[in-house]
Amino acid sequence: MSINLLETAIANFVALLNTVDDAQWGTATACEEWDVTALVDHMIGGAQMSSVVLAGGSKEDATAVLGKVPTTIADRRAAVVATAAAHVEAFRKPGALESIVHHPAMDMPGAQLLGFRIGDYLMHTWDLAHGLGQEVVLDAAGVEFMWDALQPMAAMIGHVGVFGEGPSGNVPETAPLQTRLLDLTGRRP
Repeated sequence: MSINLLETAIANFVALLNTVDDAQWGTATACEEWDVTALVDHMIGGAQMSSVVLAGGSKEDATAVLGKVPTTIADRRAAVVATAAAHVEAFRKPGALESIVHHPAMDMPGAQLLGFRIGDYLMHTWDLAHGLGQEVVLDAAGVEFMWDALQPMAAMIGHVGVFGEGPSGNVPETAPLQTRLLDLTGRRP
């Protein structure tokens, strides 16, 4: 797993976000009950929490940063970039990927958290594009990474509560990998 995958996923998310007009921040995304603003706040919060736990913070320290997001669109745009950069730097610190972090979801190695963050940026790029009525081709290496991580859990993925209903069972194995990944994660392209 590579921090480069995270950097690419962040860059693609930010590039798409930069195309969003200020008037579109109330637009619904593919994430149930999240508009663009809520999705961006989620991304800011996820990066902040990751920085906290990678620095040795507790689960309580990590959850304490949630909800502490800017109130203006311009400040949110800047916060997406700043918090993403900060957590990339935290992942780059010696031993960060091997250390056990105390994330609110569970204790895990930093490498596992890196995988979660890659998936978050990758999949929410699609969610944002879909909500805006845009087509997006996700980074192929990121898609392959996420497929390899999630596909072995296909049978139970709809039951974990993170990926909606999980796979529909209607996407053939010959479909493009991005289409299969989207379906696996409960998204219906």
